[in-house]
Amino acid sequence: MRKLLALVLTCCAVLDWHAAWALQVTDDRGVTVTLTRPPQRIVSLLPSLTESVCALGACARLVGVDRYSNDPASVRKLPKVGGGLDPNIEAIVALRPDVVLLATSSRASARLESLGLKVVALEPKNYADVRRVLDKIAQLLEVTDAPQVWHAIDAGVTAAAQSVPERVRNTRVYFEVNGGPYAAGASSFIGETLARLGVQDIVPAALGPFPKLNPEYVVRANPDLIMVGERSAQGLAQRPGWAGIRAIRGQHVCVFNAQQMDVLIQPGPRIAQAARLMAQCLRDKAP
Repeated sequence: MRKLLALVLTCCAVLDWHAAWALQVTDDRGVTVTLTRPPQRIVSLLPSLTESVCALGACARLVGVDRYSNDPASVRKLPKVGGGLDPNIEAIVALRPDVVLLATSSRASARLESLGLKVVALEPKNYADVRRVLDKIAQLLEVTDAPQVWHAIDAGVTAAAQSVPERVRNTRVYFEVNGGPYAAGASSFIGETLARLGVQDIVPAALGPFPKLNPEYVVRANPDLIMVGERSAQGLAQRPGWAGIRAIRGQHVCVFNAQQMDVLIQPGPRIAQAARLMAQCLRDKAP
């Protein structure tokens, strides 16, 4: 009888704990999401969010990711559930996630929520966002590692900046994210990295983080150095007027392969690695 009573009391205590435990996270849509227990099954539909979960030591909680999430290597083995803009809703539901992490730009939020799933939308675009998103995900995961993770990122960027020679300071840089052309502006995390390295982004913050530019804009801006992925680099000099750009005339162009671009365009824990790639480019190619 005593054992039965003790068991009943224990069960009641556990139930009371679950009833009392409630976590509220306000995401980038301004939506407050309430969870009744720490999430153990997570689907991520944005590579930077996938990487942030793993950087905070919770890779094992991921049960599915978008097709573009590929770092760290362990996530490549997870079920792929489409992309942020074209997710496979049925596949996500079948994974029974406690929470789905996605970008604010994803079209899937309303549909997933209508099916009873918890959705947290986070979309980092600059350094402050990256730090804030790390804090939000740490809150969600109930871990305390976010400050240490951010400190390591920040220290890595500082070290990369210290490796840039004084002679290339104030070099005017054009960073093309992809064809269009879409550029990384000064207000983006890429633009902020360039500033930390001591060089100037030719695309002002007023144009937004990743504006689509008229190609003539780049001709008029006449950058000293161009950073571009290998796909966009094809035919660069053949664009109208581009052959006369200072960077192209002097062959001051850094062409990054697909793996390097993957690092460079993710606003997450690999920012320091991206800074090292940019610093190497400046050492090798800046006039």
